Amino acid sequence: MRSRGRKESLAESRDLDGSYDQLTDSVEDEFELSTVCHRPEGLEQLQEQTKFSRKELQVLYRGFKNECPTGLVNEENFKQIYSQFFPQGDSGTYAAFLFNAFDTDHDGSISFEDFVAGLSVILRGTIDDRLSWAFNLYDLNKDGCITKEEMLDIMKSIYDMMGKYTYPAMQEEAPREHVENFFQKMDRNKDGVVTIEEFIESCQKDENIMRSMQLFDNVI
Repeated sequence: MRSRGRKESLAESRDLDGSYDQLTDSVEDEFELSTVCHRPEGLEQLQEQTKFSRKELQVLYRGFKNECPTGLVNEENFKQIYSQFFPQGDSGTYAAFLFNAFDTDHDGSISFEDFVAGLSVILRGTIDDRLSWAFNLYDLNKDGCITKEEMLDIMKSIYDMMGKYTYPAMQEEAPREHVENFFQKMDRNKDGVVTIEEFIESCQKDENIMRSMQLFDNVI
């Protein structure tokens, strides 16, 4: 049902978006209508699925629609949008990782539903919810565990994006040192990978890890 919703025609989906058009008090012209290829689910349904209010969804939809007039954003567009927030560094690699975390059905695009679902977890989710989302971000190949290499790729991408401009400045060896420290604490059974259970338990029990994890709130 979800995949069909992504591909349905404008005529079929226009009814689903009626509440948004009324909320934004806008009448789209024919050119804009011709560019839209995806319409979001009903507002009430998204309220039930997320922790955002009707008004918050309205504001988020306006912003999303302004950046993504077609209703969908692909990886290249996502990188371009994300780079505006970190012009001093190279955010491309981290943005690609973040895109894959938001693109939960792995169809190569992020819809408004994908966007608000992820944002709801990041901003309003419980600690367990947020840690599960972070685990999914680190689990680059989505095999259910995090390797040292995957965590290092994430850390390096964050360093490329902002590490050189933090205060105090991060040293080049900092990403690898962070990973070694994290793995020593997280990989409880020393099998070379971190499971979601190990990840959540370690983060909850170690204040230093939790503080480090909070760094990612600034780059998501």
